Amino acid sequence: MTLEASPLMKIRKGFMAALAACLFSVNALCQTASPADTLGDASLTEKPRFQVSALRMDDPADSTGSSPAAASDHGPEHGFLGRTVRRGLQDQKELYLAPFKPSNLKWDALLLAGTGALLATDRRIENQLPGPPYQRYQNISNITIGGLSASLAGLLIYGFKADNPHARETGLLELETLTNTFLVYAPMQFIAGRQRPGEGNGNGDFWRHHSLNTSFPGGHAMFTWSMATVVAREYPKTWVRILAYGAAGTVTVSRFMAHDHWASDMLVGSALGFAIGTHIFHSHCEPGLSPSCHHHSKD
Repeated sequence: MTLEASPLMKIRKGFMAALAACLFSVNALCQTASPADTLGDASLTEKPRFQVSALRMDDPADSTGSSPAAASDHGPEHGFLGRTVRRGLQDQKELYLAPFKPSNLKWDALLLAGTGALLATDRRIENQLPGPPYQRYQNISNITIGGLSASLAGLLIYGFKADNPHARETGLLELETLTNTFLVYAPMQFIAGRQRPGEGNGNGDFWRHHSLNTSFPGGHAMFTWSMATVVAREYPKTWVRILAYGAAGTVTVSRFMAHDHWASDMLVGSALGFAIGTHIFHSHCEPGLSPSCHHHSKD
């Protein structure tokens, strides 16, 4: 019996379709000035990440080498979820340790220097921005995020419908990237607790909030740059990169012009999104599908 006809494959396809619908609602992922939106952020902490290799079109008993008795004891679903959780935990471990790798120290120094410079000048920069209507900039951001998210969701569906391994990998890695981005973004929001422009004394003080709806780092920028980075590396054509990075840049600038974030928020959010997308792609891409695929060293 082929894997397509098995109950396991049907369960997995249904599970991933539901997760794709949730994770690609990026307006729920990203922070907004509305407290209701923060509920979407919190719900994502329970979404697992997928392992592309778990979807191979071969017999699970052959690929694992396990006996029928062992399969009946533990169940295929248990093995799938176990691999998913282990892969997600490994991703988080690597992401949190990445800044301490010797090869990344120069990038750490550049980001810290840029962030420090912007923190010292955030208020001065903010005062130079044009005034209302701010909603126009927020609309530009929302439309851009919606278009990018819908395109990537369509790519994932196409990958499964047409049995296209490259499109399928792109969609699945986007899901993993968004989940890993949220698991880095959420703790930073709680710890920083920074006030947005116009809140409090207007200085962007830290440690004033204890929620996800805060200013640092910039959530829209962080999630959009992570998505754009994966698709730009999966399809390293000039026009794809222009569209992907152009969308990320548009979201970043429009949220800043809407006075939703300080300049330093957007720098850190954009840099982290780019770094997370790059790491997840190179850690899990399938060699041969994209010419950009070069697996990271685990050293």
